[in-house]
Amino acid sequence: MRPGPRPSANSRRELDAAGVRDARLRAAYLRCRRLNALHGRTYFLATRMLTARQRPAVHALYGFARWVDDVVDDHDRRRSPEQRDAELDRLESVLRAGLRDGGSTDPVVAALVDTTRRYAIDPALFDHFLTSMRMDLSVREYPDRAALDAYVHGSAAVIGLQVLPVLGTVSRPAEAAPYAAALGRAFQLTNFIRDVGEDLDRGRVYLPADELAVHGVDRDRLQWCRRTGRPDRRVRRALSEQVARVRADYRAARPGIELLAPESRPCVATAHTLYGEILDRVVESGYAVFGRRVSVPRRRRAGVALAAAAAVTGVRARALLGR
Repeated sequence: MRPGPRPSANSRRELDAAGVRDARLRAAYLRCRRLNALHGRTYFLATRMLTARQRPAVHALYGFARWVDDVVDDHDRRRSPEQRDAELDRLESVLRAGLRDGGSTDPVVAALVDTTRRYAIDPALFDHFLTSMRMDLSVREYPDRAALDAYVHGSAAVIGLQVLPVLGTVSRPAEAAPYAAALGRAFQLTNFIRDVGEDLDRGRVYLPADELAVHGVDRDRLQWCRRTGRPDRRVRRALSEQVARVRADYRAARPGIELLAPESRPCVATAHTLYGEILDRVVESGYAVFGRRVSVPRRRRAGVALAAAAAVTGVRARALLGR
C-alpha cells in the first residue's frame, strides 16, 4: 500500500476515536475518506454530523460502494462489459477472502472488513449489492416498478442496512431496519430522476417503462429530450409523477430517524433534508434534468449543515450532563 497524503488533524482524530491503531489500517481508512470527500459531497457533508468515532466506518462503506460503482460505469469506457464483469468477480473474490481471513492487502477492502467486524454487519448485504451492480452490465431498462424495486433493493436499500449498525438505535435494530432501507431507496430514486440524462448516455433508463408509457413517454422520447437539453410536456408530466412517488418514500422513511441513536439523528436528518430538496430543485427547474445536473445551492447546504451542527452540539452537551 503506497503512502498517501499526510492525514489532517480531523482525520487523525476520527481514527483515534474509532480505536484504529494499526498504521496500515489507518491508511486504508484514510483512502476511503478521500474517496468520500472527492465524490460524495452531500453524503460527506452529512457524515460531518456524526461522532468522530462513527465516521471512519461510514467512509469505509462508501469507499467500497464507490469502487464497485466505478468498475460498473467505467466512465472512460476503457473496458468492455465482459472485462468489467471479470473485474467484479476479482473484487468479490478479494472481499470474500478478506471477510474470511479478517484482513486484506487492498486498502478499501481492508477498511471494509474491519468495519464489518467492528459493527457485526451482515456480509450477505454485500452479496445483494454486488448482484444489483452486475445488473448494470446487461440490464438497460426496467419494465415495471417491481423489476426496478428488485434492483434498488441491492443497489440502495442494503446500503441503509449496512450503515444502520454504525448509526446505532434506541429500539431493536429490526424495528429501525425497514426505515433505513426505505431511506436508502429514496436517495437512489432521487438520483434516478436527477441523473436521467446522464444515465441515458450510459444506455440506461431507471424509470419504470410502464409508468412512463401512461404519459406517452418511451426511451426515444427521453433521448430526444437529451439531444435538445429540454423536456417536453409529456416528459414533464411523467417526471412529476416520479417525483410524487419519491416524496412519499421520504415521508415514509422520516419516522425512522427517531429510532436512531440521538447522536446519529442530525446526520440522517441532514441527508434526508438535502436529498429531498434535490427533488424541489428539479421541479423548480421545470424538470430540466436533460441538459445539466440539478443541485441544492452551496449556501443552502451550508445552512442545513449549520443547523444540524447546532443540534449535534446540543446532543453532546446533554450526554455530558448525563441527561
